[in-house]
Amino acid sequence: MSSILSMILAGGEGTRLFPFTSLRAKPAVPFGGSYRIIDFVLSNFVNSDILKVFVLTQFKSHSLMKHLSQAWRVSGVTGHFIDPIPAQMRTGRHWYKGTADAIYQNLNLIDSYDPEFVCVFGGDHIYKMDIRQMIDYHRDRGAALTVAAIPVPVEEANKFGVIEVDDNGKMIGFEEKPKENPKTIPDRPTHVLASMGNYVFDADALVNYLQIDAEDDKSIHDFGHNIIPMMVPRGDVYVYDFSTNAIRGEPENSKGYWRDVGTIDSYYQANMDLISVTPPFDLYNRYWPLRSYHPAVPPAKFVHDEANRMGHAINSAVSSGCIISGSVVNQSILGYRVHIHSHSYIEKSVIMGNTEIGTGCRIRRAIFDQEVTVAPNTVIGEDPEYDRKRFQVSENGVVVIPKGARVGFD
Repeated sequence: MSSILSMILAGGEGTRLFPFTSLRAKPAVPFGGSYRIIDFVLSNFVNSDILKVFVLTQFKSHSLMKHLSQAWRVSGVTGHFIDPIPAQMRTGRHWYKGTADAIYQNLNLIDSYDPEFVCVFGGDHIYKMDIRQMIDYHRDRGAALTVAAIPVPVEEANKFGVIEVDDNGKMIGFEEKPKENPKTIPDRPTHVLASMGNYVFDADALVNYLQIDAEDDKSIHDFGHNIIPMMVPRGDVYVYDFSTNAIRGEPENSKGYWRDVGTIDSYYQANMDLISVTPPFDLYNRYWPLRSYHPAVPPAKFVHDEANRMGHAINSAVSSGCIISGSVVNQSILGYRVHIHSHSYIEKSVIMGNTEIGTGCRIRRAIFDQEVTVAPNTVIGEDPEYDRKRFQVSENGVVVIPKGARVGFD
């Protein structure tokens, strides 16, 4: 693995995840109570023993940079590192023009380490993957590029790069976000084969095609729109079937689990997946630990054992530092330091952390960003029309509370 350099693209604005991305980059958004979105791809690399990793940042990067410094320090003595790289305008007075340009502007990093292979992965998806298996697949086929792929419903094809592949796993066609008539999977007309945005490149091929692309004034300098279509005619671009990736200790129902949490509703549903009785994404596999920064806070506490005043949580995930005081939490995820006062009821909600919910509140199908204060007897999620007058509400009816909001005090 010493011949492998990895570059994680973590600079996206994440506009569809607003307001959670109003103050932070999408990969820095809290997820699952105790994590940030970036933690999942980084855990995949660390667990795969691939430890030369650059994280390319750009928009609203302070929160992400702080998290990386707290959670992902790796000693440089062994030649291992996980280093954030802010946009530096190395090739002109412009920010990254696209995903390919982000790597092009950092070709000096590739030159410095002279790797055999370069992994280029997105930093904002929820999944588990033993990346060594994809690299072995790439090496065995002598590929210039290998693209990880999953089937997705045909109605979602316009969100992805759609792949055509032959019986030997070779890519024979690619269309980025087709607007109509996408190529479906043979014998499976309801689905297309979609790129996950995870690539393994032969280093020389990557550098060559990035340089060609940089000289093309008509290019938008994007891997999906430009680099992959340019490389497919070579005949040595392959497709890695993500569903074949095997991780010790994973339940069978988690096979092929991958989520792009780019919208409020997809983010909400991915969180809800975690607290299923048999979750399709398992946080508890000791053979594949999911790492993050854990603040110095005490264990969660559940207090009062009285009639109509019993603190408890059901089918929920409750992080350290929480106090459930004479209230009920049902099918919800609580981040660090959430205090819920007596006689409140929280259902099917995600509360990111550092939040105080007053006495007698009823909250259902909501997402709270951090540092929210809720007045006593506040009701959220029971009257959609009233909620829309006060808050942002997603297409599927999830109420969104922004960071630092004071709710119910007017």
